[in-house]
Amino acid sequence: MISTLLSQPFVSQQWLEQHWVRVVIVDTRWYLDGASGFAAYESGHLPGAVFVDLDEWLSGPASPERGRNPLPDPRVFAEGMGRAGIGDDDMVVAYDDAGGVIAARLVWMLRSLGHSAAVLDGGINGYQGELETGVAGRHPDDFTPRPWPSEFLADIEETTAEGAFVIDARNRDRFEGKQDPIDPRPGHIPGAVSVPCRENLESDGRLSQPGKLIENFRAAGVETARNVISYCGSGVTACHNLLVMELLGMDRGRLFVGGWSQYGHASDLPVETGTGHSGGRL
Repeated sequence: MISTLLSQPFVSQQWLEQHWVRVVIVDTRWYLDGASGFAAYESGHLPGAVFVDLDEWLSGPASPERGRNPLPDPRVFAEGMGRAGIGDDDMVVAYDDAGGVIAARLVWMLRSLGHSAAVLDGGINGYQGELETGVAGRHPDDFTPRPWPSEFLADIEETTAEGAFVIDARNRDRFEGKQDPIDPRPGHIPGAVSVPCRENLESDGRLSQPGKLIENFRAAGVETARNVISYCGSGVTACHNLLVMELLGMDRGRLFVGGWSQYGHASDLPVETGTGHSGGRL
């Protein structure tokens, strides 16, 4: 069964080699500095991989009220999947060149809707075979639009409510307010805990071993937490923490998709700097 094959949100390079013909491989490279992910894809990608643009198909229009990368209208997402040749029953394996922290956005979106999807551990940097250039084509397919499931999402009110356990996936320097070249105010949501998604990775871009991952999340108090809400700058890399939590059998958590790019624009909301607390919102 498809659901059995991709019951976990991450797959290895070896797994992909064994199931290559049964999956749709998606290149999701995207860069915060505005560099072209599509140009990187054209210059070399996994054989047969299609490209899905995060700004066009995985995000709605940006605004201070919604953040830099709000979820797209379900019909837009469905159109993007269909154009890429992804149908309702397809298995998707997504990769990037950033250890999966970008690919996690597409995988989380698909899995939240009940589709079979996983991040390729190690991404293109871990691939040992020859790359293809140009654009790989697939026949368009039918992908049914479905509303984004509210049980996996949180808004500002829910994120700042008493009892929410909030984790911040950004790098620690942005969390602590030492610098923020992207968003209007430095710092983090008061009471949030720093769990940088890139600390889920080893130096080669592969996921750390489960024991190390558990220790990282345990140190932040996540292992036994309930009502976990993950955020980052704009709801992209926060998905990586949610997928790791799912992999480890923890609370599946919710995504505050507006992230700091939404919260930071709300001048009436308080901001915290420094290392913060050791265990979420009190």
